[in-house]
Amino acid sequence: MLIGEFSHGMDKKNRIIIPSKLRDGLGETFIMTKGLDSCLYIYPKNEWQIFEQKLKSLPLTDKNVRSFVRFFFSGANEMEPDKMGRVLIPQSLLSYAGIEGEVVSVGMMDRVEVWSKEKWEAYNESEMDMDAIAEKMNELGI
Repeated sequence: MLIGEFSHGMDKKNRIIIPSKLRDGLGETFIMTKGLDSCLYIYPKNEWQIFEQKLKSLPLTDKNVRSFVRFFFSGANEMEPDKMGRVLIPQSLLSYAGIEGEVVSVGMMDRVEVWSKEKWEAYNESEMDMDAIAEKMNELGI
């Protein structure tokens, strides 16, 4: 399971270190793509394949399905960390997520989210009504 929050910097070559606790759960190669909420998602290959199969089962005649699939697959890149655990983030993904220097990697069970530090802090400082969210989760059976 991918869990935890890790802050780190990006080097001048647009590389970030995937923290070892997360890297162990991601495997030797993994998929990085655009995520929701202006962050990046990193999926272990097996979880990406599960996600891919779910998307393949949706009707491509639905415009929202096509847009959703296009969103995730247009930004998808297979990554392999170097011996230091670093990966080069493509410029298109950096621009999408607004990442320029400091980043935060967050384990989210089946994936890792990579945020610009500023956006992560703004997200955490936003007024979230956790009671209302908890009620909605209860409606979903959680």
